[in-house]
Amino acid sequence: MSGIRVLVAGASIAGPALAHWLRRRGAEVTVVERAPELRPGGQAVDARGVAKEVIRRMGLDAAVRAACTDTAGAHTVDVDGNVLETFRADDDDGDGFIAEIEILRGDLSQVLYDDTRDGVEYIFGDRIAELTQDADGVDVTFAGGDRRRFDLVVGADGLHSALRAMVFGPHEQFLRHLGLVLAFYSVPNEFGLDRWLIDYQESGRSAGLRPIQDATRAMAMFSFPSADLDVDYRDVEAQKRLLRERMAGLGWLTPGILAHLDDTPDFYLDQVAQVVMDRWSSGRVVLLGDAAFSSSPMSGAGTGLALVGAYLLAGELAAAGWDPEAGFAGYERRMRSFVEANQEIGRWHVRSRDVPGPDAEPSIDFDSESFTELIERAINGVELPDYAGVPDSGAPAGPPITSPAGP
Repeated sequence: MSGIRVLVAGASIAGPALAHWLRRRGAEVTVVERAPELRPGGQAVDARGVAKEVIRRMGLDAAVRAACTDTAGAHTVDVDGNVLETFRADDDDGDGFIAEIEILRGDLSQVLYDDTRDGVEYIFGDRIAELTQDADGVDVTFAGGDRRRFDLVVGADGLHSALRAMVFGPHEQFLRHLGLVLAFYSVPNEFGLDRWLIDYQESGRSAGLRPIQDATRAMAMFSFPSADLDVDYRDVEAQKRLLRERMAGLGWLTPGILAHLDDTPDFYLDQVAQVVMDRWSSGRVVLLGDAAFSSSPMSGAGTGLALVGAYLLAGELAAAGWDPEAGFAGYERRMRSFVEANQEIGRWHVRSRDVPGPDAEPSIDFDSESFTELIERAINGVELPDYAGVPDSGAPAGPPITSPAGP
């Protein structure tokens, strides 16, 4: 079956990555994004192990590497800037603490959008307002007033997925907060930063700077423990006030970095949280990426999970003749163990920063065989079938599709 109509909610990373594979498998794809354009900046995201193979199969290896931050490694420092520990990007064949492929979230989103914009319909500044499904399809009403019917709908709209809440239930059922808050924003590089990330930690709090492609700027990073975050994730001014309060008295370069808080174009703050669900699909609706199985930024694997999940979801659907029940079941079966390993990595990373988590878990012996096996499962613990016999156009093709306002 070809020409199946799929609606994807979310145009960050999981959504455009899925659009790439669905298009190659013969589907007609629409991506709706509530923001008026692609969001720039954001935290640096990594691709390790099997995720690098997905990028290669997408034909995007050169484009992704060209947009990478080119970080040589990371130094942890004391309050005076003296180096305590060093991690290099080429450690563990590029799959270590600092990954060989490291790219700002916004830059990867742009690469994926540029790759798919011809032949995939993108609708910016709109969202799904209502959704009703039956045995044969899904009727969707958009906030802008349009009503359309699709064969399948995919929620790739992130940690705070509106589609997940609409179809599966309130966020509280699925979000697991890990007791930590992260913030990121770009600042002028007046700190002498070169190709090395610098991280300072003190009593569960941290401040850091990482290089980005524009050497005149740097990405600031902060974290602090918080059992509960009582700030609307869309209220940026309240988030900035909270960050100032929680970072008060932190040493190193912290005051100078905070001085740029009001003039940064790309501020982001949110709780470190995971999404834990018994199943990622309901009828003809399925979730992908952080909406389904956020492992949290502390796992270093959210992007890898999104890329691998996109490959497997499209492949399993096409291999099942676009039957949602069979396709979604295959996707979940292949992804579940991989997801669980990466979520476990995220939890231990939070604990390693002396932040008490919601569940008291024993400390991890980093030199143990079981920990080594966990790391391997989190990096390479999923099979990528080649889906021989399944349609593959080799690359997204087709004339540009006119859509409402976009980047």
